[in-house]
Amino acid sequence: MAVTGWLIWEAAPSSLRTWSLVLFAVQLALNAIWSPIFFGLHNLLGGLIVIILLIGAIAALIATAANIAPFAAALLVPYLAWTMFAAALNAKIVSLN
Repeated sequence: MAVTGWLIWEAAPSSLRTWSLVLFAVQLALNAIWSPIFFGLHNLLGGLIVIILLIGAIAALIATAANIAPFAAALLVPYLAWTMFAAALNAKIVSLN
């Protein structure tokens, strides 16, 4: 994620670059709050909501970054896949409880 953020930061200034940086910050914040919600507060449904929002933010970031820093976007694909797997586990845990 750090390399992706740096590549976006170094891209030519534009409104798309600004939007990508905002999305980067949003996904970073959602990533940071998921663990305390899911593990700390034991709020399984809250965790699921956050991780679904996180998937949307990562997908939007990939879409915007692809236009200004394609390699940065490609670096995020495994992160999106891992987050989708974690969301599936989170959803299964919610359904079992």
